[in-house]
Amino acid sequence: MWGLRFIQLLTGLCVFGLGAALMVRANLGLDPWNVFHQGLSGLTGLSLGLLSILSGVVVMLLWIPLRQKPGIGTIANILVIGLSLDLFLWMLPEFQGWPLRLGALALGVVLTGIGSAAYIGVGMGTGPRDGLMVGLNQRLGWSIRISRMLVEVVVLAIGWLLGGVAGVGTVVFAMAIGPLVQLFLPWFQNKPREQVRPKPEAG
Repeated sequence: MWGLRFIQLLTGLCVFGLGAALMVRANLGLDPWNVFHQGLSGLTGLSLGLLSILSGVVVMLLWIPLRQKPGIGTIANILVIGLSLDLFLWMLPEFQGWPLRLGALALGVVLTGIGSAAYIGVGMGTGPRDGLMVGLNQRLGWSIRISRMLVEVVVLAIGWLLGGVAGVGTVVFAMAIGPLVQLFLPWFQNKPREQVRPKPEAG
């Protein structure tokens, strides 16, 4: 059971990385964190995947005052998404023409939704950015929606100022990712079942 859950975890993270790479190649706007990573990439020359890993580590360190504990899924999230993103960016060409770019954007958003549902469904630890939202909720009383909105608006603004691409893809991602994860999550819920102990017989 654990092995199947771990395979699902890694597969989901790779699918998420493929979706993110398709959005990059569509060049129509990225999710807020990858706008941030793209802006930093133009400034530092480092790859998007490596910057995703580094920012994930920094965000996880912010868990310490919030008293959040990482799981194996947290570490895998940081490493596998970054590595798979760079791999798929190396494999995929730049898409030319509106039909291909729009198709790549749509497929990328759907795959990030599927990948998110797959790794969330195994229940092996939140991603570093999701854990930050949970920590802000538990320690400061902020709602998860408000916490997420504030953090992502800040990273999006910084990334855009640094030259990251924000556009229609950013809006589509923001509107679609929640409903897509909710749609696909029942397909991938693979948490260990609680053992049911037999009730003692009467008498």
